[in-house]
Amino acid sequence: MPVVLAVAPLLLVIVLLASGRVSALAAGAAGLAATVLVVLAAPPADTGLAPFMLHQVAVGGWLAWQVITIVIGGIFFYRCVRAREQADPRPVASPAAGGTRADLHRRLYFVCFLLGPFAEAVTGFGVGYIIALAMIVQLGMQGVPALVLGLYSQCLVPWGALAIGTILGAQIAGIPPTLLGASGALLQMPMHAAYLVLFWFFMRSAGKRLALRQCLDDVAWTALTTVAVWLAHDVVDVELAGAAPLGVLVALRWLRDQRPDAAALRRAVHAALPYGVLTLALVLTRTVPPLQAALKALGAWQPLQGQSPFAPFYAPGFWLLLVGVATLLAARAAPGRVARETAVAAWRPSVVTLLFVVMAAFYVAAGMAAAIADALHGIAGPAAALAAPVFAAIGGFLTGSGAASNAMLMPMQTALAAEARIDPVWAAAVQNTVTANLTMLSPIRVSMGAAILSLAGGDSAVYRAAWKLALPPILVGVGAIGLLLAQR
Repeated sequence: MPVVLAVAPLLLVIVLLASGRVSALAAGAAGLAATVLVVLAAPPADTGLAPFMLHQVAVGGWLAWQVITIVIGGIFFYRCVRAREQADPRPVASPAAGGTRADLHRRLYFVCFLLGPFAEAVTGFGVGYIIALAMIVQLGMQGVPALVLGLYSQCLVPWGALAIGTILGAQIAGIPPTLLGASGALLQMPMHAAYLVLFWFFMRSAGKRLALRQCLDDVAWTALTTVAVWLAHDVVDVELAGAAPLGVLVALRWLRDQRPDAAALRRAVHAALPYGVLTLALVLTRTVPPLQAALKALGAWQPLQGQSPFAPFYAPGFWLLLVGVATLLAARAAPGRVARETAVAAWRPSVVTLLFVVMAAFYVAAGMAAAIADALHGIAGPAAALAAPVFAAIGGFLTGSGAASNAMLMPMQTALAAEARIDPVWAAAVQNTVTANLTMLSPIRVSMGAAILSLAGGDSAVYRAAWKLALPPILVGVGAIGLLLAQR
């Protein structure tokens, strides 16, 4: 296939998103339409055109469906928790409540590096950002400094929304999802260390004092967090490798910092109950072998040969829905309103996911990703692989979604790794980790935060301060690819 044709749909999507005038939905639709036109112009020689087209739509739809169930479940679960809070607004000891100015550093770290990422891991779709931003404002931070620190809630997005982006990327790359997650967790360690240094920089820039003792405490908790997430992949599936350890660390840190009395502890347990039940259910279904085997077999459906089956009672989306319904019933909240809110919020990311994943299926099967990789390799040789982190960063920034970016770029990245003869697992981990971390700076996230705080100056003021957050993932990604090339 001519490389000009192969690269055209990908460039079209990038240009449309970069313009700032086209939504991810419209860009995905345009990209898929352009991909189909390319396939029609250069049809596969070894099979009929109609069967090929129908099969790739089915493959893409099947992969997308397994992600969409988590999208819908995560949004439904969050709406159920919000309905419960509105029906029973008991006061809870907030991480932002009380304390002195000397406690500001400690409390900001808790919100930015633990609580926000945990909320994002369980629900996704920027929910962690909304929660973190509200608590940062309670701590007295305002304007651009508050928005920049709020972006830290997205610093573990490879495991956000129960790792749907990582799971999808692994399926496209043909890699076990937990292996991809564990590899990405190692890459996340130096990224997180750099994020911590920037956290201190942003604190100082906002005129806040830093104490050496608290900085050392930050280092210890950052190391503990990244190691815990990495080790969790040996115990649970990738869906929980972020949420489970973060949930434990949030509880331990809150107990250490707040030292609550019995009444405050009861209120906190009541507030966290839906999250605790969800995490416990997912942990049990993934660590108790007989239960895991039974749920994987119960109602398992595999309509396409060569594709992973869908086990509805094992899928994270089922447990998100089940715990959400139980939360609604216990709170006696109106289910109709929650269902409507979920439908309104979920349809767009679901359709975007479907469009990009079907586009990815065509890119792989029609040889378009391989054609691009061949061309890049012909121009720069193995060194062309060094462009992989840049592509990943652009994809995450423009789409604001690890799943969408992986669907768009993973086929090309794995083909590029094959041309350069480097480990495909690590190449896929670079794509997944870099692209997910760059979603924190996406126009979707930044504009949402600016709108919440009614920021004068809008997005540009945030970008002038926050652009430095792009450096850790890009530099780590380039360094990782450089090491892989050196080891060939």
